[in-house]
Amino acid sequence: MNDQVKISIRNLYKIFGDTPQAALADVRAGMGKPELLEKRNHVLGLSDINVEIRTGRITVIMGLSGSGKSTLIRHLNRLIEPTAGEVLVDGENILTWDETRLRRLRRETMSMVFQKFALLPHRTVLENAGMALATRGISRKEFEADANRWLDRVGLEGYGGHYPHQLSGGMQQRVGIARALTSNSGIMLMDEAFSALDPLIRTDMQDLLIELQAELHKTIVFITHDLDEALKLADHLVILKDGAVIQQGEPQQILLEPADPYIEDFVSDINRARVLRARSIMEEGPAEGEISGEIDHNDNLESVIAMAEGALDRRYRVMRDGEAVGSLEMPAIMRALVPRQASRKTARN
Repeated sequence: MNDQVKISIRNLYKIFGDTPQAALADVRAGMGKPELLEKRNHVLGLSDINVEIRTGRITVIMGLSGSGKSTLIRHLNRLIEPTAGEVLVDGENILTWDETRLRRLRRETMSMVFQKFALLPHRTVLENAGMALATRGISRKEFEADANRWLDRVGLEGYGGHYPHQLSGGMQQRVGIARALTSNSGIMLMDEAFSALDPLIRTDMQDLLIELQAELHKTIVFITHDLDEALKLADHLVILKDGAVIQQGEPQQILLEPADPYIEDFVSDINRARVLRARSIMEEGPAEGEISGEIDHNDNLESVIAMAEGALDRRYRVMRDGEAVGSLEMPAIMRALVPRQASRKTARN
């Protein structure tokens, strides 16, 4: 997987109010969001955010309402100006760019998929899909083939002549994704893109995104308040609370090693057997002793438990791309299924 940094967010602050620079000193001195609102009548949107978004990966930024996640994503294309800090794209600080370079960034380098679809009602599905290219002065005749190709790819073959109101919510969001893909931008920003959809349609859209990403390797920044969605999609997960990063890292490790009581509470109700993968808890190196079978490193624990049929004495060889990379025993699976918080409570009792 590519380890190159595409977007670097450094020491980013955003304070909403009449005198944000004056309030910034208080925040840097340790004043939190509730106190800043009470004493300064300013709202702390973001506090000292440091995140590296790597090329070809899905970075999910999640948190509850008011955590700052939507504020953060709007800094990446400078729809919001920060109070302090830097946003680097391919090593260049976009906060120094003029309007001409920013327009090029938004039209060519980044595309955005919105929660409420943001389709133009008087334009056809095809015209909506090609909108990013149209804003660059490219004619319909020139973008039609690309737009149709991506509409077909997201499951909308034959719908190019329809209008948005003739489509279901899930279909409209597919148009939004096709529009982002037709733009041919390397970075896709997705702000709560699936949260307005019904659960089954939402699952279908998540699966579609994973399928497309396996093929295209876009750099995707995905905003959500849903932990199940975050764990399903993320290569790198960033969890915000009150405008600050509480924990970030590989989702499996956050689930296994929550760094804060807030994170522990956040992950306590997750179906760990369905989310955790063999690779996260396996013992690396050659498998020793009797082997009951082979499993893939990305198999979830639920599937391994089903394979064991309830037996606790099974040991499996873990494979990746046809090569043995480790072993996994059933007792290790049982330990991983107990949340760390619950484990500590049991030990105290």
